Amino acid sequence: MGCFWGAEEIYWRLPGVLSTSAGYMGGISPNPTYEEVCTGRTGHTEAISVTYDPAVLSTYELLKVFWENHDPTQGYQQGNDVGTQYRSAIFYTNDEQRDLIERTRDAYAKVISDRGYPAITTQIGPAAEQIYFLAEDYHQQYLYKIPNGYRCHANTGLALPAIS
Repeated sequence: MGCFWGAEEIYWRLPGVLSTSAGYMGGISPNPTYEEVCTGRTGHTEAISVTYDPAVLSTYELLKVFWENHDPTQGYQQGNDVGTQYRSAIFYTNDEQRDLIERTRDAYAKVISDRGYPAITTQIGPAAEQIYFLAEDYHQQYLYKIPNGYRCHANTGLALPAIS
C-alpha cells in the first residue's frame, strides 16, 4: 500500500481493529533499518501488521480497504513514492485468507481492467515464509504523533465488488 504511515492510519481508524504496527517484510536482510530498506537492496517492503476482532470486522472488509486504498497496478511505487519498498504486497496466515485474497484480487482486477488499468502486480505470499520486522519507534503510529505528516494515497478510485 505504499508508505506505511498512511496505510497504518487507514487501518487503525477502522472499528474492530485492535492494534496496528509499521514494519518491514518480504526481504532478505535480517533486522533491516529504515535507511537500509530505502536503498532497495534489502528487498523488504514497508508493511503494516493489523490485529482485529473478526466479530466486528471481517477479513473481506479488511481486503476491501486494502484494494481500494492503493493502486495495485503500479509495481514498485505508489504515487510519488518510488522503490521496491513501496510495492503492493499482502501476506496471509492461512489457506482461507489466501483464497479470499485471490478471489478479491480477481474481482478487483476485472473492475480495474474494464476501466483501462494494467494488470495487478500485488505480491501475495504466506506470512510464515517471511519475517515481519517491527519498524523503528518513530514510525509507529506516525500520523497520530504528526497529524499533518506525509500521506500517499494513490488509488484507482474504484470499488471492490461484493463476492460470493
